[in-house]
Amino acid sequence: MKHLVAPSLLAADFLHLRQEMEMINESEADWLHIDVMDGVFVPNISFGFPVLEAIRDICRKPLDVHLMIVEPQKFINEVAALGAYIMNVHYEACIHLHRVVGAIREAGMKAAVTLNPHTPVSMLEDIIRDVDMVLLMSVNPGFGGQKFIEHSVDKVARLKEMILSKGADTLIEVDGGVNAETGRRLLNAGADVLVAGNYVFKAQDQKQAIKNLKEL
Repeated sequence: MKHLVAPSLLAADFLHLRQEMEMINESEADWLHIDVMDGVFVPNISFGFPVLEAIRDICRKPLDVHLMIVEPQKFINEVAALGAYIMNVHYEACIHLHRVVGAIREAGMKAAVTLNPHTPVSMLEDIIRDVDMVLLMSVNPGFGGQKFIEHSVDKVARLKEMILSKGADTLIEVDGGVNAETGRRLLNAGADVLVAGNYVFKAQDQKQAIKNLKEL
């Protein structure tokens, strides 16, 4: 499978969201990555469902909804109602992760589990075959524009090794400090989906930035 690119809405110009969505629609982006933050699980607040409903009506790309919140299981139905393709929940926020993953799938979405930088991939060993994707955070979640954490490349390689050893077909997504240089290294280590915020939305030519990531 050719790798996927998912621009991160967190870095978009919120005063001109319609124009930003039109750019995404016309670009080679595969998904739109959406970070929902609650100010509790992470030290920031982003946007809620009224904004996401507005985006849904104009975005023609599949939605990759990443809930950086406590008790994400409470919002499975709301995320499904958005027509989201995949729902990301944090390992660190789910006491009963297997149950949450099952509920996401029952709601008609792909199920993804996110790991913070300090959480080892071994924590997913017993659930990896039940998960459609694992999102590895290559920065500490909460804010865009942070410096890429170097050990993330080795972490991708370890996760890839686990997936192959378990006979799973789980995708690996990476978010945080992704650009053409780090993106190439992550893909070489086994990543399947690159999430990029500032690299795309702060670029002079946003569509070209997406194309650059697609061509890695």
